Amino acid sequence: MFRIGHGYDVHKFGGDKPLILGGVLFEGEQGLLAHSDGDVVLHAVCDALLGAVAKGDIGHHFPDTSDEFAGADSQDLTKSVMSLVRSEGYQLGNLDVTIVAQKPKMASKIEPMKKVIAAICNSELTQVNLKATTTEKLGFVGREEGIAVHAVCLLQKSQ
Repeated sequence: MFRIGHGYDVHKFGGDKPLILGGVLFEGEQGLLAHSDGDVVLHAVCDALLGAVAKGDIGHHFPDTSDEFAGADSQDLTKSVMSLVRSEGYQLGNLDVTIVAQKPKMASKIEPMKKVIAAICNSELTQVNLKATTTEKLGFVGREEGIAVHAVCLLQKSQ
């Protein structure tokens, strides 16, 4: 049996936190405003995984109104979501993530992000695809106000 999930998240640039995307630090770049560490990539991944097992969204499991999750490491949140996925009897088939950002440049960080995500999902590197695009300077992303991420996953029953 297979399950498909889609995740989407957006965060605005600002604040004094470092920029962390896909569990990777982007040195010298403006961070994102968020209750947690603001890792918009992992937040979209969480939403895709949760959607595939029909367990709501990241805000339901880790509310931004809870002091418990203030400054939370999104890698820990994603590990918790993967534990839930496994408890439902599923494992990752594949994951496809698209980062929509005018800045910063992503090319040199794609492989490190893929490695972090594959490790968290206990999967092979070939099961995780990560890519980035701009909006050709259109919209909030094009005006460099924030970053958006789409994630789609396929889960399969564990054997």
